[in-house]
Amino acid sequence: MKYAPHLEPCPLPYSPFKSCTVPRPIGWLSSVSAAGVENIAPYSQWQNLTFDPPMVMFAANRYPDGRRKDTVLNAEETGWFVWNMATYALREAVNLSAMALPPEESEFDHLNVTRVYADNYPVPMVAESPCKFECRYLNTHTQRGASAVGTVDIVFAQVELIHINDQVIRADGRLNIAEIAPIARMGYFDYAVIRETFEMRVPGADMEAQAGLEGRS
Repeated sequence: MKYAPHLEPCPLPYSPFKSCTVPRPIGWLSSVSAAGVENIAPYSQWQNLTFDPPMVMFAANRYPDGRRKDTVLNAEETGWFVWNMATYALREAVNLSAMALPPEESEFDHLNVTRVYADNYPVPMVAESPCKFECRYLNTHTQRGASAVGTVDIVFAQVELIHINDQVIRADGRLNIAEIAPIARMGYFDYAVIRETFEMRVPGADMEAQAGLEGRS
């Protein structure tokens, strides 16, 4: 099977596009509006960009009526947002935070999580999340799509402060990912959880790994 997605309808009952790019890390992003309304929502189009300095991005598709997502607006207005690691233990809260609410209502009010606040700007963070990044907004690139919902705002930010729960740091100084059990987005309504990892070392890469240059990628 093959098809050109920009020219013809998908021959399958469900589009395979997102199911081919898996697993995708979840950007569980908290923010606050200039008016003080707190927001948290998961984004499956989230990734790190580089490490020196550490930079990240997320892409937020617009609503069918063309409105932009609250997280994008809040980051632009205040200059800050926070990434909270989504874990299996927090999966229900992550899913619930995806609901569409009016801009004046906070998702936090519907979640059974503890709010703590970032050091750089009063953005709420999920205390139960073991890893959190305080992200300083840099800029937004808007990529127009074939429809309003296909139009995407790509937000770039620099990580200014990293929070790690000491309990998930192993004796050798590495994160215990199997214990953290991060979840990732698949296609359809599917998710994955990381409970098992394996190691492969590029010859001579030990020093690079310590510097965050694993495999020069």
